[in-house]
Amino acid sequence: MRFNPFILLIFLLFIACQSRQNKPGTSTDKAQEILDKAIKVHGGSKFENLDLAFDFRERHYEAQRRNGLFTYTRAFTDSTGQVKDILKNNSFTRYINGQVKTLPDERVKAFTASINSVIYFALLPYGLNDPAVNKELLDTVIIRNIPYYKIKVTFNQEGGGADFQDKFLYYINQNTSTMDYFAYTYATEGGGIRFRQAINPREIGSIRFQDYINYESVGKINFWQIEKLFETGQLKEFSRIELKNIQVSNP
Repeated sequence: MRFNPFILLIFLLFIACQSRQNKPGTSTDKAQEILDKAIKVHGGSKFENLDLAFDFRERHYEAQRRNGLFTYTRAFTDSTGQVKDILKNNSFTRYINGQVKTLPDERVKAFTASINSVIYFALLPYGLNDPAVNKELLDTVIIRNIPYYKIKVTFNQEGGGADFQDKFLYYINQNTSTMDYFAYTYATEGGGIRFRQAINPREIGSIRFQDYINYESVGKINFWQIEKLFETGQLKEFSRIELKNIQVSNP
């Protein structure tokens, strides 16, 4: 029988195409699927257009979101008088006793990061589908006898904000799709590592809000295995993240 190289080539191309079609999704695809479901469970489209108000550590916060446009405010009283900060997509303004206060750039950056951080954490896991977010499913882990998807999140420099170098781990409950734990590294103020455990979940305005026990690491650790230290009681409680007087309306 005469060998026909053309027939062999067609056969090999067919096998290659079938292999590509049957190849399972990447860890990025799976992470995206898991986080999409978690966002839906926590509030979904309700995050896109809402008016939110809450108190956190003696300061009053408000967030107005309209399809990607936002206005965040923070109000409190200190030795300078009544302070009101207003953060929008492309601007920050501080008022003291109703008058605009001119600030150096470094203070604007610090206040912007501070307000954005509080709102960002309050609305998690919403925000994890921003264009600058990179996500990867690392593993399935067991925490307190419950299976979790362990997802790594990093940020691109462009669009990732001032703290784009921070790294996160999110733990999504495989049974409920809720975000019950997360951990992160940060570089500001000397840097560090935190692990947060969600507590006191409640639904307000069809959005799931959670408080957190905030743990710190003791000594040098492997951040990517931090849930094991939590499981064995090797993390120390650092603080409590508690949102009070939450009010939500969806226009």
